[in-house]
Amino acid sequence: MAMTVHCDIVSAEEEIFSGLVEFVSLTGSLGDLGITPGHAPLLTEISPGPVELKLQGGEMQIFYVSGGFLEVQPNKVTIMGDTALRAHDMNEAAAEEAMRHAEQAMKDQTAEFEYSAAAAQLAEASAQLRTIRQIRKNLG
Repeated sequence: MAMTVHCDIVSAEEEIFSGLVEFVSLTGSLGDLGITPGHAPLLTEISPGPVELKLQGGEMQIFYVSGGFLEVQPNKVTIMGDTALRAHDMNEAAAEEAMRHAEQAMKDQTAEFEYSAAAAQLAEASAQLRTIRQIRKNLG
């Protein structure tokens, strides 16, 4: 039996996941992270994108987190997301529309244009699409 660590994924609204995992993969503010049981304690900001969990027994699950923080303790991994979604809650059409809208807003700069807001919307929509495509790839 493989070694495991307890993992929680929470957002401001609800707890998305709680259980034993063999591996956690996500993107931190400084790059990709892979967390296994026994990992050194860590606290870091996470970037929008997929969170991949290898559950006890080998099953893979993918979630989307729009940003937040990762805390690694000796016996627990906690992902505190600004927004966190289960794979089946994601809408590809809505993410593509949000991406097109953000790209258009960045092209059509007006007096009320806020570049940082449009860039954040574009990054979030792009991360959602990346997560959806990764889920499809894993499912075959």
